Amino acid sequence: MRGIVITAIVAGLIGFVAGNAFWYLASPLWIDRIVSEDLPASLKMSTQREGTFVDADRTHRGSGTATIVELVGGSSVLRFTDFEVTNGPDLEVWLVKADTIETSSDVTASEWVSLGPLKGNKGDQNYLIPEDVNVDDFGSVVIWCEQFSVLFSVARLGPAR
Repeated sequence: MRGIVITAIVAGLIGFVAGNAFWYLASPLWIDRIVSEDLPASLKMSTQREGTFVDADRTHRGSGTATIVELVGGSSVLRFTDFEVTNGPDLEVWLVKADTIETSSDVTASEWVSLGPLKGNKGDQNYLIPEDVNVDDFGSVVIWCEQFSVLFSVARLGPAR
C-alpha cells in the first residue's frame, strides 16, 4: 500500500511539472497579446529609418512595419505598426548591426542591443532607444527568442520613404 501511495505522489508531481512546462511553452501558440500604443504627432520630429518585417521561416512568421522616429528633444523611438508575429516564450526586440539577417546564426554573429521584452505579438507599439545608441549603426530589427536563441522575424532598416 505504501508503494502505491509513493508512486501516486511521484506521478502527480511529474504530471504537475510536465503540465506547467507544456503550458509555458505551448500556450503562446493560441494566446495572443495585443498592444495598441499611440505615438502622439506632437512628439514626432522626423522618420529616420524603416523596414518591413518578414518571416524567419515557416514556423516563425512576422509582418508589419518597423520605423525609427526621432522625437522632439533628440531621443529616438522604434515604432511597430500593423505588427504581427508568431507568439513564443521570452521574446525580445533587438537592434542588430548586420543588415542582412536570414538565420539565428546571423543574429548571434553580429552586435546587437536589446530594447526589452516584446510587449505583444500583435498591434502598434513603441520602444525607447537608449540615447547612447547611434541608430545609423544598426541595419536590422529582430524579434528574438532569448530562451531558445531563435529568430522569429526580421525587418531590414533602410532610409525612410
